[in-house]
Amino acid sequence: MDPKALILGAFHVAIAGTVFCYGLQATREGLAYLLHRPGLLGRSLLAMLVIVPIVVVVCVKSLNLPHAAAVVLTALSISPIPPMLPKKQLKGGGMAPYGLGLLLVLGLGSIVTVPLWVALLENVFGLPLSMRPDAIVKIVLTMVVAPLLVGMLCAKLMPRLAQALLEPVRKLAGLLLIAGALVLLAGTWRAIWSATGHWAVVSIVAFVLLGLLVGHLLGGPEQEHASVLALSAASRHPAIALTIASASFPDEQFAPTLALYLIVCTVVVIPYVKWQRQRSAHVPDHIQAN
Repeated sequence: MDPKALILGAFHVAIAGTVFCYGLQATREGLAYLLHRPGLLGRSLLAMLVIVPIVVVVCVKSLNLPHAAAVVLTALSISPIPPMLPKKQLKGGGMAPYGLGLLLVLGLGSIVTVPLWVALLENVFGLPLSMRPDAIVKIVLTMVVAPLLVGMLCAKLMPRLAQALLEPVRKLAGLLLIAGALVLLAGTWRAIWSATGHWAVVSIVAFVLLGLLVGHLLGGPEQEHASVLALSAASRHPAIALTIASASFPDEQFAPTLALYLIVCTVVVIPYVKWQRQRSAHVPDHIQAN
């Protein structure tokens, strides 16, 4: 079997497993969290679907980036929030119901938004990206909607089993994600090294910092909202981005650049997560003082 297919399969199972665990802990309030906060919903969509993609596309058109880096960054900018984020958001002081609501809205909305952006990029900006809408539907249903609903159903009908499954499935998903990343790095480290030229690393760092800044500012004064939106805007769905890039240019290898993005994103968001955790730890003392 193709090693690339095995790695993608490991990523897909890891993502689905993570979303399944999130479904085991989901509540009805979490599902409707954004619907009761239209202002936050509007700012979230503006950050994720408008500001970050437009800035990235303008930069890609203006800078002399390697073709693979330009395609990957563009594809990442129009990809929805990755399901791996909820745990990271909680570490950064994020609010779980908001993370769940944002995951659902962007995941389901990507069925429309991703093909729309692909059409705009090709017809308005002259970037020849292509992806069939049914491919987006398949990814969203299999990696977001289905595992989330199965997890929620399991928690509702078999709560003891849900509690028993939570940690083993979460650990298995984490191991698959790490194993897939290590195999990807082992097989492409020379290509990753060569991909660091022509300002590729700088552009990826700028992409992540842009997402953190836009998400943090538009998240509003509530620290929990700002943390979730910042991490969501900076970290995008790698499977959808790779699918878009590969469908547009089937003869080109995008795995090294995508692996470089995953490495850089993981490193760059660490200071932000630590900063938000420190702020979150001081909140109770501040409230008690008042």
